Amino acid sequence: QVHVVESGGGLVQPGESLRLSCAVSGRIGGANTGGWYRQAPGKQRELVATMSTTGSTNYADNLKGRFTISRNKPRTMMYLQMNSLQVEDTALYYCLIQTPWGDAWGQGTQVTVSS
Repeated sequence: QVHVVESGGGLVQPGESLRLSCAVSGRIGGANTGGWYRQAPGKQRELVATMSTTGSTNYADNLKGRFTISRNKPRTMMYLQMNSLQVEDTALYYCLIQTPWGDAWGQGTQVTVSS
């Protein structure tokens, strides 16, 4: 199995930046496409960004240019760089790793953007 743990969330002001981290452990060889999702209060979980094992990326249209997903070569870490944060970015951010045995989700890390 694969286990994921997110970190790096916090309280920031509008316009500031944060970098989220996702630590991946377990059967790393089975870690395939990785992604970040978020869920704001009262809303459904939504895609933020994904990255395949070949490095191809996909972003939510409204986040392109502000958010950047990255991953280290051993696939033990995945990151989400978030710039120019807005109040609307406030949410619980989740890391997802797809594996042959199913999707591995973390518990989430809270990002709050407020003045």
